[in-house]
Amino acid sequence: MAPCTYCGFCEKFGCGNYSKASAQTTILPVLMQKKSFTLRTESEVTKINVDASGKRATGVTYVDAHGEEFEQPAELVVVCAYITHNVHLLMTSGIGTMYDPATGQGTLGKNYCYQLTPSVNIFFDDKLLNPFVGAGALGMVVDDWNGDNFDHTGLGFIHGGYIAAYMTTGRPIETELLPEGTPKWGAKWKKAFVENYLTSMSVSLMGAVMPNKANYLDLDPTYRDVYGRPLMRMTYDFKQNELKMQDFTVGKMVEIAQAMKPREIKKSLRGPHYDIDPYQSTHNTGGAIMGVNPRESVVNRYLQHWDVPNLFVVGASAFAHNSGYNPTGTVSALALWSAQAIRDQYLKHPGPLVSA
Repeated sequence: MAPCTYCGFCEKFGCGNYSKASAQTTILPVLMQKKSFTLRTESEVTKINVDASGKRATGVTYVDAHGEEFEQPAELVVVCAYITHNVHLLMTSGIGTMYDPATGQGTLGKNYCYQLTPSVNIFFDDKLLNPFVGAGALGMVVDDWNGDNFDHTGLGFIHGGYIAAYMTTGRPIETELLPEGTPKWGAKWKKAFVENYLTSMSVSLMGAVMPNKANYLDLDPTYRDVYGRPLMRMTYDFKQNELKMQDFTVGKMVEIAQAMKPREIKKSLRGPHYDIDPYQSTHNTGGAIMGVNPRESVVNRYLQHWDVPNLFVVGASAFAHNSGYNPTGTVSALALWSAQAIRDQYLKHPGPLVSA
């Protein structure tokens, strides 16, 4: 791969310089050379098909770019889309028992978690920064208040998060760190933007979120997608554990900011209620969690569906909670773990890999 040029377009774009690993640059080009592999682009799987018993997947139904529907037979089905797509596909395919928050029964859709991401914006008079030329690898992280790395006695919450300072973009108008009291638009907004663009930075938290019986995913009773399937509905809010953790960790972030001797510090908190409007992260987890038995989870330790043994569900949908660490590394590790189990165990002896 090519060396990074720190172009400022790293975290939300494909890399035109081929410096960033992705499926498009490292995996698919190799697979497409194999005669046994076919890539269907501009297509969407709309259903996992099962036999009359409901215990065996027979393939998938998908729709191409022209709206034409196809059925693809399969001896083995691996669902490995984004967490919300994984869960929605299981729900609309009628695979598994939907979670009921009133009774606590059912597993599909429960343990939906997110992350808590407050920040402290810091403004200087005597420091010149370059936010546009940046990449995630340039970040600095303090892990002292993550997980069980510190004493929680008397704090009223469990877990924590990592505190980080990194610049992965400086794209105007998206990068908008403005002092308190700045207007939303107009001449004064422009003036404040110009004055602070090269002299401001942010320290942020990637905070854990614990599962709660009131946070879950289900199917919307009213709204449907273009294929007529019910949309997936998210019921979610921050709980006291997260809010107390935010108060504690933001205090640490302010201490770090004060040590930099800035002109001004501005706290940007989340809550008290979750708001889906401002972008926070794409670290959604849960909904089809892994566990030790089918009464409490959707998939087993190999990400094999408890009810349909030839169906594997791979991704952050398997997480039972969301830690203070970003999920990508664990998602990759679980994918490799599941793939090895499929190759070394399932293909040799198809069937459940864990006794229910």
